[in-house]
Parts: sequence; C-alpha cells; structure tokens
Amino acid sequence: MFRTEEMDINMGPQHPSTHGVLRLKLTLEGEVISDIRPVIGYLHRGVEKLCEHRTYPMIEPLTDRLDYVAAISENLGYCGAVEKLMGVQVPPRAQYIRVILAELQRVASHLLWLGTHALDLGAMTVFFYTFRERELILDLFEAFCGARLTYNSMRIGGLYEDVPAGWFDRVRHFIDIFPSREKEYEDLLTVNRIFKGRTVGVGILKPEDGIALGVSGPTLRASGVNYDVRVAQPYSSYEQFQFDVPLGANGDTYDRYLVRMEEMRQSCRIIRQALERMPQGEVRAKVPKYIKPPAGEVYHVVESPRGEQGFYIVQVAGEMPYRMRFRAPSFVNLQALPTMCKGQMIADVVAVIGSIDIVLGDCDR
Repeated sequence: MFRTEEMDINMGPQHPSTHGVLRLKLTLEGEVISDIRPVIGYLHRGVEKLCEHRTYPMIEPLTDRLDYVAAISENLGYCGAVEKLMGVQVPPRAQYIRVILAELQRVASHLLWLGTHALDLGAMTVFFYTFRERELILDLFEAFCGARLTYNSMRIGGLYEDVPAGWFDRVRHFIDIFPSREKEYEDLLTVNRIFKGRTVGVGILKPEDGIALGVSGPTLRASGVNYDVRVAQPYSSYEQFQFDVPLGANGDTYDRYLVRMEEMRQSCRIIRQALERMPQGEVRAKVPKYIKPPAGEVYHVVESPRGEQGFYIVQVAGEMPYRMRFRAPSFVNLQALPTMCKGQMIADVVAVIGSIDIVLGDCDR
C-alpha cells in the first residue's frame, strides 16, 4: 500500500554539521541511507605544489594551514621528515619539549572535537566547558611562540628558542586541574541516555573494513585495532615514555568518543613524564644557514590527533624539494563514511561525521 522511492539529496557544503565545506550526496529510501558519496575539493589550495617552489624553512608555515586544528603536529611531522633526510639529530631537550607541545595540541584538538561533536547532537553546555580548557592550552602556545592557531613553532633541527620562564609551571598547573575538568564532561555525556541513544550502535566500522580502507587514529583504534604511530614507529623520543593506547570494542560512534576521552588522559600522563625528566642543554642542533639536504627521498609519519600524518619528500638538488606529498588522515578516514553510514538514518550522518573528526583543510590540501 505504501511505497518508497529512492531520492537523491545534497547535505552541504554549507551545512554547519559537516565541519567545513564538505558536500555529501545522499541516496535515501525514506529516511534510510542506501548510498552516500562525499564530494571534496572545495578548499583545495595546492599546498603540495606550493612547497615545491619554496625553500625548506619557508615551507613550515604552509604546514600550519593543512590541519589548522593541530598545526603543531604538522610542524613536528614536517621538521622530522627534513631532519631524517639530512641525518640531523635533534637535542634531547628539544625532543621532550616537542612531545609536550604535541600532546598539548592533541588535548586541544580533542577538546574542540568534543565540544563541536556534542553541539551537533544537541548538547550545548559541553561546548562552553571544553573551550574553557582549550583557552588555557592556547594561552600556553601563545606564551611559547606568540600564536594561537597557526604556530610555526618549530625549526629544522629543533626549536627556535627555549620555553619562557615559568612556562613549565603553567603546563604542570594545567595537567593538575584537567582531570577534574574532564570528569565534568563525562558527567554530562558518558551515561547521558540521549547522547548514548544517538551514538551507541551508530556508524559501526568493523576492524577489517578500517584496515582495508587505510583508516588510522582514534577512528581505527575504536574498532579494536591496536595501531598508534607513537608506539609502532616512535619519533621524538616517544619510546622513552609509558602510556596506554586506548582501544574500543564495537567500532561505533560511542566507542570513538570513549577512545578520545582516554587519549586526553594519556596525553597528560606523557606530559607529566616529560616535565619530570626534562633534560638540560641546547634546543637546536647545528644546521647549515642554507638548508640543502642531500639527494634522496624520505617518508616520515607522526600520530596527529586524527591519525597517521605522513610527509613524503623527494630531493634532487638545491634548497627546494623536487616533490612534496602529504598523507592527510582526514582525507583517508573520510572514505570510511559510506561504509559507516549505509543503513543509518539521516540524523545519524551528523553523529558519524563528528565522530571521524575531519578537518577539511587537511583533507583538501
């Protein structure tokens, strides 16, 4: 008696819950999604090609503009790739400070994700709570390098300069107060029946599907796959720190929430160890005034808040790379969206996109 027909509709690129200029072409049977096709490229700026026409020190500010929510992770990965190509050994103190910066950036990124994800699902209070702590981290970044979003915080060989006086004490104060603040978020969401109704069993990604699609980061670990670049391919002395890699069991939107909440605790644990063991000494290795790496190619990866962030450089001669390519975790993780959304309702798309935590500047490059 009642018959449904397939209908194609657009979601985005102006939709506020697509977290950027992302367009989704949905094929619906009633309100159930039978197919979903992401359409990207609205933010494409050709950063990879721009890098091939700039000297190595001039490239770092461009990496800030890729994943602009986690610019320090981009800085760390790029500098690490050039240092690997040149065979430069970064001083221990600089490595430890880099770890502190990267983990603070992970917490700040996850706080932004948590606030906006909760806001997408109708929980407005969480947004104000998470930004309260995120501002404290941005104050630390501003004290260190003078910027709050695009940092240009590192240099090939280490850091531009040492941390200002009293900065470590401010970091220690933050990690002391953060556990009680994170408990406030959990009190609002973890056992909230509305939040669980929107996330439990929604957007399931099976482990084998995640691996086949190249997914990484919390999105993959929530499916139970134990892969973290900091453990699998340690960099910047991460092998010297003890921390747990949180894993999920069901691979749904709720598990991705739980994994990121635990990641923030582990980041504070890493920061505390780095503060306690902070070496003395220089913060920058001796590098030539003009950076001219030897001919060759290198691929270097770091664990950004969104997953495996890769940097591929081909050097032939001179002060500019011959080829530069980035592996953007947002780009790779986004291709799991159709697998996660088929058979779900329209409203579930918003929850699933938020749980992947994409940044379109990183995706489109």
